[in-house]
Amino acid sequence: MQDLGLALLFDLDGVIVDSNPVHVLVWKEYLAKHGIDPGGTLPGLMYGRRNDEIVRDLFGSHLSAAEVQRHGAEKEALYRKVMRDQLGQRLVPGIRDFLQRHRRVPKALVTNAEPANAEFILNESGLREYFAVVVDGHQVERPKPAPDIYLLAAHLLGKEPADCIVFEDSETGVRAAKAAGTRVVAVATTESSFPEAEVVIRDFMDPVLAGWMERQLTAT
Repeated sequence: MQDLGLALLFDLDGVIVDSNPVHVLVWKEYLAKHGIDPGGTLPGLMYGRRNDEIVRDLFGSHLSAAEVQRHGAEKEALYRKVMRDQLGQRLVPGIRDFLQRHRRVPKALVTNAEPANAEFILNESGLREYFAVVVDGHQVERPKPAPDIYLLAAHLLGKEPADCIVFEDSETGVRAAKAAGTRVVAVATTESSFPEAEVVIRDFMDPVLAGWMERQLTAT
């Protein structure tokens, strides 16, 4: 299928892998070891945000950069340990077939997740081959909802933002993608209301997606 110069940009958590419930459980376990009870605020602090922001919100803004890095690394190591045995079951339905179906269209993984997590998911799932570019939030000064990370991914793929389709699961990510000037498909694994997205899908098996993608890829 001709790609007409398009590129596909994918968030990781909630788009490639339904990992947010695991992140919540692991954060709770990690925080309990440090005597911290986040109550019901944890999901709102997590979704669509970079780890250094989350750690400072949970442990306090007084932490040094080294302490922030240490807490983040320890929590993510625990996450990978927990996720390893359930990764296959956690892939968002239809993602592997979707990537294969559009294998000729350039793709980037664009995520606020820690680089070690991104590589772990891609390598352990066997999806690494589909992504020419991997961009994480530490490669830009301003994380989502700023557009920087999507602008960088488009640049690395040699594409204009208007020629990119972004797949996001958070309102923060959708705002970042729209601010960058891309089209957005919202994947409703984490949140359900996305007024700025062009289309909202349940997962990559949603029949709405196939028709919408066909129109984007064949439009003249």
